[in-house]
Amino acid sequence: MENRDILIKLTYLFSSLLFIFGIKKMGKTSSARQGNLYSSIAMLLAILATLIDREVLSYTEIFVGVLIGSAVGVFAAIRVPMTSMPEMVAIFNGVGGLASLFVAVSDFWYHGFEKNVHVLDSVITTSVAVSILIGAVTFTGSYIAYAKLSGTMNGRAIVFPGQHLLNLILFIAAILSAFMFVAAPREHVTFLFILIGISLLLGILTVIPIGGADMPVVISLLNSYSGMAGCATGFVLNNPVLVISGALVGSSGIILTNIMCVAMNRSLVSVLLGIRAGGGHG
Repeated sequence: MENRDILIKLTYLFSSLLFIFGIKKMGKTSSARQGNLYSSIAMLLAILATLIDREVLSYTEIFVGVLIGSAVGVFAAIRVPMTSMPEMVAIFNGVGGLASLFVAVSDFWYHGFEKNVHVLDSVITTSVAVSILIGAVTFTGSYIAYAKLSGTMNGRAIVFPGQHLLNLILFIAAILSAFMFVAAPREHVTFLFILIGISLLLGILTVIPIGGADMPVVISLLNSYSGMAGCATGFVLNNPVLVISGALVGSSGIILTNIMCVAMNRSLVSVLLGIRAGGGHG
């Protein structure tokens, strides 16, 4: 058992190093494919180590899920043209955010109600709240971005009076709901669902005022969000490789977003508020 634990930790460490080298390689066009390969191998090793480390109820269900996910990935890689890559990235960001939300909620529910753990660690419940907030915003925001880029909905900015004030009020309400949940998770579980609803709505309202021309910047930012949500979920699951990989995606996404804003001679705040370079809404 001890040897197995050491092997799992070494695998996590090796996976983390591969993620770092993979992102480093993706910094240049000539080595981007190699970086993608390193990252893919790192994720495979991390998944295998986690399956061995955790108490898995059904490997059959996991195997079926892997097959379905792999089929979708192969189909997307073959059929989606490079010109539609931003839309596909938006979809994948949304799926990542939703996965973080589901994992955080299910892990809390399992330990808080099914196993009935008497004392729920405040660090864990805070991580659950953060994962839900960022994951839900990423999910709905990413699909609004996809809809604008794909032409499913009008790419123009959708604005209305008091929009930013409403977003601020909703954000404060989300923080208060998260605080109430963390203060007493079992007694205030209703605030968990309130947090989910507000966060999903925030994802929509924060992206609709942004014009289609700024969507690549928004997608890069949402990619960063999905990484941060994954990082928070890593704390929920006590999984170090998820914390590291999520932090890498989150930080690299923020850096890329800043680079894109500088190239467009825009500030991130002006993009998020839907303000065009010449003033007014985009």
